[in-house]
Amino acid sequence: MRPRETADGGRYGESVFRPEQAGEGERIDYGALAYDDITWARLRALGVGPGWRCLEVGAGTGTIARRLLDEAGAASVLAVDRDVRFVSERPTPRLDVLEADVTDPGFVQGTFRLVHARFVLMHLPERARLITALAERVAPGGVLVISDAVDLTSDRTPATPYTAAMRAMWQGLRDTIGTDATSALSYPRLLRGAGLAAVGAEVHVPPLLPGSPISRFWADTWERSRAAMLATGLVDDAAVDEAVRYLDSDACAALSAGMLTAWGWKPGNAAP
Repeated sequence: MRPRETADGGRYGESVFRPEQAGEGERIDYGALAYDDITWARLRALGVGPGWRCLEVGAGTGTIARRLLDEAGAASVLAVDRDVRFVSERPTPRLDVLEADVTDPGFVQGTFRLVHARFVLMHLPERARLITALAERVAPGGVLVISDAVDLTSDRTPATPYTAAMRAMWQGLRDTIGTDATSALSYPRLLRGAGLAAVGAEVHVPPLLPGSPISRFWADTWERSRAAMLATGLVDDAAVDEAVRYLDSDACAALSAGMLTAWGWKPGNAAP
């Protein structure tokens, strides 16, 4: 999905994480390997199953969209992204693909039993308005599920090459494209404010292990956001390189960013 311009004119997918850059699809898939199972467990716990009509916002490479069809037996999934090249690589029955910008009013029509967005809203400055807009796309008896990263580095976090790189990354992305890794903490309140009920939330933190998908995801993410990281003055090239080596070593002892997932139900009875 494409954020509106920040004060510096930056956008996800343009200033950083360009889809045409070699290896970007693989970077997204590393994130999917790290987080898909926990996302899937939550969706199944919420009852997603046969007959559901689903909207997947920020579909990436389409891993969750296809599981909704293949494993849950959803009736249909509409996968939306600003750039759909990765999800379109594998055409799938009952999977419709729409290239659109979630920040545009009316980017999609109709309502859905499930509306799901992961690692999208944190990059969009108008996230509060968008939660309300996404809630309007939920059918009565349906559920909105949103997930975003939560930064677990703080002033009390032990100093390591990893924490130095993460702090520089979050600051660089905030300066460049408006990313906010604290915004998810407000999601339960925003879901209630959007008229949803039975709101819940949970946080998952994947372990940082040498060669693990999440470690490879962060290493690739630092490489693709290196210019923004260096611009903060918090790290130099040598520090980023040291952090990559640290991630792939037995010395690594750190917390990855968490994934906070929040959900809320639209009052009313679901259609049969």
